[in-house]
Amino acid sequence: MSYNNRGSSESNQMVFGIRAVIEAIRSGKEIESLFIQRGTGGGLLNELKELMHEFGIVAQQVPVEKLNRITSKNHQGVIAVISPIIYQKIENIIPEIFEKGEVPLILVLDGITDVRNMGAIARTAECAGVHAIVIPAKGSAQINADAIKTSAGALYKIPVCRHENLMQTIRFLQESGLQLVCCTEKTKEDIYTPDYTPPTAIIMGSEEDGIRNELIRIADHLAKIPMFGEIESLNVSVSTGVILYEAIRQRRVIGG
Repeated sequence: MSYNNRGSSESNQMVFGIRAVIEAIRSGKEIESLFIQRGTGGGLLNELKELMHEFGIVAQQVPVEKLNRITSKNHQGVIAVISPIIYQKIENIIPEIFEKGEVPLILVLDGITDVRNMGAIARTAECAGVHAIVIPAKGSAQINADAIKTSAGALYKIPVCRHENLMQTIRFLQESGLQLVCCTEKTKEDIYTPDYTPPTAIIMGSEEDGIRNELIRIADHLAKIPMFGEIESLNVSVSTGVILYEAIRQRRVIGG
């Protein structure tokens, strides 16, 4: 029943034991992952499950063998991984941007599962002045030590918003006056066609699956990066940089 840094400042912090996990949640720690042994029960676990429901935390039910591979300590059937960052809510950030008199530029990452891509994207986004990154709670890369390192610390500086329902979050962005620009090959228009000077959310998808179709259907603009060589695609972190800096270029021209 303890906290453990696994002997390295480069590792995510882990919490072992039901009571320790309960206290971590109550103290406001961000839970990146939570593993519960299949078949585990009891009053203390019920207390943990009530907290999970209250804070919107989803656990993975796993066999005891997996928990034993993670640690040899007395885990009591429960192991939590603490996030190195504090996630924020985009509903709180958008009003603050407008109140400052700034024009929102939000980056939405749909299905980016590689932690190094996540880190590289965050680094570029922070350098470009993106106000926040939005990711889904499921199907997204963990913000772990590798992501932090690849981002050169940018993940400590740029707000990251993790939401259970990405479609609902996208709807909120639209209702808040942001246009949606999907960077996708499923269009004839290139990234130089849209006007990025209004409030904008740029959506990037995974290299394997791209952006989910339901997001593409509600987008205001679809835009692709023109390709002139034999290789058909760029790495997603590079693609993100290309479209972000087209948005910045346009905003600098308008702003003088």
